[in-house]
This record gives sequence, C-alpha cells and structure tokens, in this order.
Amino acid sequence: MSLHIAAVPAVAFGCKLELRAGSDRKRLRMILYFLAFLGGVLTIVSPCILPVLPFVFSRADQPFRRSGLPLLAGMALSFSLVAAVATVAGGWIVRTNQIGRGLAIVVFLFLGVSLLFPGVADFVSRPFVRLGGIVPVSGTRAPSAGQSLLLGISTGLLWAPCAGPILGLILTGAAVQGPSVTTVFLLLAFAAGAACSLAVALFAGNKVFAAMKRSLGIEEWIRRALGVAVLAGAVAVIFGWDTGILRRLSLAGTSGLERRLVDRFHPVAYAKEDRAEEIPLSNEGPFPGFDGAVGWLNSKALTRSDWKGKVIVVDFWTYSCINCLRAIPYVEAWSEKYKNDGLLVVGVHTPEFAFEKDRANISKAVQDLKITYPIAIDSDYAIWRAFHNQYWPAHYFIDANGRIRFRHFGEGEYDKSEQVIQQLLKEKNSSLKTGGFVQVAGSGVQATADFHDIGSPETYVGYERQENFKSPEKIKRDGATAYTTPGRMDVNGWGLSGSWTVGSDHVTLVSAPGRIVFRFHARDLHLVLGPGKDGKPVRFRILIDGLPPGEDRGIDVNAQGEGTVHEYRLYQLVRQQGKIEDRTFQIEFLDRGVQAYAFTFG
Repeated sequence: MSLHIAAVPAVAFGCKLELRAGSDRKRLRMILYFLAFLGGVLTIVSPCILPVLPFVFSRADQPFRRSGLPLLAGMALSFSLVAAVATVAGGWIVRTNQIGRGLAIVVFLFLGVSLLFPGVADFVSRPFVRLGGIVPVSGTRAPSAGQSLLLGISTGLLWAPCAGPILGLILTGAAVQGPSVTTVFLLLAFAAGAACSLAVALFAGNKVFAAMKRSLGIEEWIRRALGVAVLAGAVAVIFGWDTGILRRLSLAGTSGLERRLVDRFHPVAYAKEDRAEEIPLSNEGPFPGFDGAVGWLNSKALTRSDWKGKVIVVDFWTYSCINCLRAIPYVEAWSEKYKNDGLLVVGVHTPEFAFEKDRANISKAVQDLKITYPIAIDSDYAIWRAFHNQYWPAHYFIDANGRIRFRHFGEGEYDKSEQVIQQLLKEKNSSLKTGGFVQVAGSGVQATADFHDIGSPETYVGYERQENFKSPEKIKRDGATAYTTPGRMDVNGWGLSGSWTVGSDHVTLVSAPGRIVFRFHARDLHLVLGPGKDGKPVRFRILIDGLPPGEDRGIDVNAQGEGTVHEYRLYQLVRQQGKIEDRTFQIEFLDRGVQAYAFTFG
C-alpha cells in the first residue's frame, strides 16, 4: 500500500469468465436481457424516478390504450434512443439531448399550468387547437394516441435513471466494446422494465383517483394537485434536484439489490481481440522460488517440482490494500482461464500492518474474496526480499524455464499483463489458441476506481507516515491525549476529536465517543479499521457534509451511516452516486478501543 503505482485500468463489462461456446453466449445474453429488464423494474423505487411520476399520474384518469400505453412507449423509446446513440455519437448527442430536455421542460411547465388553470390554458392553446392540437391541456377531453406518444417522448428526455450496477453494466459494455445491436436491445429491455413498473403505478393511480372522485367529488382539487406536482417535477429537473437532493432525501435504494443480482448471475462479456504487436520481454534472472513462506492456503507448500515447466504469475498483495483488492479479480480470472494451458498463479501475501500477519485473518480474507489459487503466507518478508520487491500490488511473470521475463507494479494495464501470459504460454506451445482477454467487473470494494476524479491520496493516521493533520493539538506519540475537531479544513486535511492514543502506524480510541474527520475528493472512501485488543465489536456512525450518506453509502454502512467494526480489514464507507465534489467525511465511534490505520480512495 505504501508504494502503490496506480495506473488507469481498462474498465470492463462482465465478470471473471470468458465466453467461448456459442451456446454459452446465447444463455448469458439471455441472462443479461433478464437483468436489464429487472433493473428497469427496480427504478420504480429509485429516487431518480420521482420527478417523472407526476407526469405519469397526470394521465391516470385517461383511457390506458389511448393515453397511458403511448405515453409509456414514447418514454421508453426516447430514453433508449438517446442512451444508445450516446454510446457512439460523442458530445453532439449530449448537447442535442440537453436541447430536447429544455423543450420537454417547457412542455411540462405548460402542462402543469393547464392543470391548475384550465381557462388560461384554453386561451393560450387556441392557435394549437386550430392546428389539430399538440398537447391536450384542459383534461376535459380524451387525448389522442399521438398526443400521448409525444408526451411520453418528452418524459423520456427528462428521465434520468439511477446509474446503478445493472444500468452501469450495460453502458460500460457499450463504451468498452463499441456499439452493437445487443446494447440497443439491452437498453430497450431496461426501458421496458421501467415502463412495466410505471404501468402498474398508473393502473393503481387510476383506481385511487376514480374512487376519490366517486366518494368525495373533488375532481377539481385532484387535477390542481397534479398540476402542482407536475410543476414541482419540472422545477426539480431545471435545478438538478432530480439527481441531487431527491436522491439524498430518499430512503429507497436499489444499488445493493442490483449488486447482489449481478454477483448472483455473473453476466460476462465477449473477449476482446489480441494485440497485434508483441510486448518486449526481458530476462531478469532466475525465479527465486517461495522459500521462507510461513504457511500456505489453498495448496500444500509448493516446491520446484510443482512449478517445473510451468509459466508462473506471482502476485504480491496484502488484504487491506485497496489497490490489491481491485486487481485480484483479474488475477483470479487469469488462473481460471489458463490453468489447463500450463499457467500457475501464486499469490504472495506480504503484510503491511501487524494484524495482517494473523493466519486466521488472511484465511478469512481469502475465503471472502473467493480466491482459489495457492497463497504463500510471507509474514517474515522472506519472499518479498528474494524478489527485491517494493510494491503492493506487484506482478512477476516467469517463463517455463524459470526466468523472470516481465514485471508490473500497481493497478491497471490488465490486457498488457494478460498478453505477456499469452506470449509466455505460446513460447512453450506455439500452437496454443489463447483467445481474447478476460473481461472483469469487480463489485463492492473491488469495483474499478474513478481514477479521473481522485483528488485525495492514501493517508496514514499513525505518526510514522502521517500528513495533513489539522487538529489544533500537537500529536503526542504513544500517549493518550484529548484532541478537538479542526475548524475549516482544505481538501485532504483531517483531524481527531476525543481521547486518542496515536501510535506509529495507527490510532486507538481511549474512551468513547471519538471522531475522525477528513475533507476529501473522490468517489469512494475507505478506512482500514480493527476492533482493538479486546476484540469487541465497535459501533460507528458516519456523516457526509453533516448528513447521513443515504445512497452515497459504502457497502459497510447503511443509509443512515451506521456500521460496526468487527474484524481487522478495509471498510468501504462512502461510494458517491452523483457528481464528485469536495466533501467532509466524519466517522464517530460509539465504543472505545477501535484502531484506525489508513484512508484510501477510489
């Protein structure tokens, strides 16, 4: 973790496996269509759909075939068309869509006014009525199918679905692999799912409104209330509240469920083509082996007879290192794809912090990460020193003759690393057909970082490598001291509040409550934590800019920001869903004894 080289990795579409047979492609394509449709259905409980609902409910009392159905069809088609074209057309389609959104807002402002004041609307719309009518305004006559379709197209232009894992899977695949008929149909499936859930809401709204009209005779008030709701939705879109405030206020979220669906079905992508030019390989000397390992996981202790004649990939990692965690899915995919072609993958777990030397901690991490290849436990740094390594993660590539031919440090360039594997395997077997490159989409903490918008570096809180500490008190090494929250902090400044002991590589909370604050700029915020010497769980609560995280929560907290430290590991506390901005993070620990080590970002 201390000497990471973080290159920008290739964003991929799919999980762990490569499609090979035609029947597999067909089956997995159907899984993708199912997930896309289900992701669309789930938008009904997503906050981003709220500004659209008033436009849909305003047609609830109209005939479904002439009003509701064309409205939903136009909405789904316009969204699908814009999203599909946007994957290939560049910036001009974005500008065109903004113009369309502006026109749609005007249409709905007019619609809202017409519902509130039918007399004014009739006067304003007389020229349009003479031309055959564009949008029915007063609600006194049934709209035509064409009018409802136009209204649906306008609604689709305002529709900004939450970019959860399923929609992100579709759009990422389009960006990586280029346009295709499959992408268009996936977008249509997503839009159809959303239309189906909205249709259910439309039918329910129709029954509710009909009952209210019969029992209370308040049709005029219902119409005016819908007018207010339509105007409020249009205003929300104008000011961007549909993707900002509404998302933060909503208690409903689908991202966790979508992640579980993606992980359950493991949709995968077609592999990309091989590179045309070979990567120059050097001869950096003999492979030093794995002497000095204090233990092994997933395998017996490997000896020279176990790797003789094999191509070897050695992955140096440690389980609290975020860069290592994001690389592991690729290493696992290489092992799975090439293990029958003569490749041996060995993970070397070399700890950074003391708790990472515990075999039970390492074993649990290996199980949680679903690593299947052999793991050498290098708690004494013997293998690390034999390789003269200095980095987490670090990948060394050894040919079948036992010579180190290539090395790569840090994240990224996974296609390049896999091409090296293919070249070394072909040196051993020139007739080997390797296919394309694996395509991996990690989830949770293993999801690809947003490297284009990370403004915060890895930050250690122990005094040995501490930087940007902003609490007014001076650090007292290895002694309990009361600290206070700093006032105004610039980006990457941080501080403590409460009674803490600051050690060389971590801080320990002496008495509860205690807080850590950090002003950061990144999509993801992680913190390496442990429950302390007594091992008792420690409750905590996080805030972002003084508020619970809501949909910006990481996988280790709920929407209210609550979580528990129950083991030593990296905890994902923040994953922003909207625009990435400078934010103030606060974590408050409600129990004593917690130990904090380092912040990392993604």
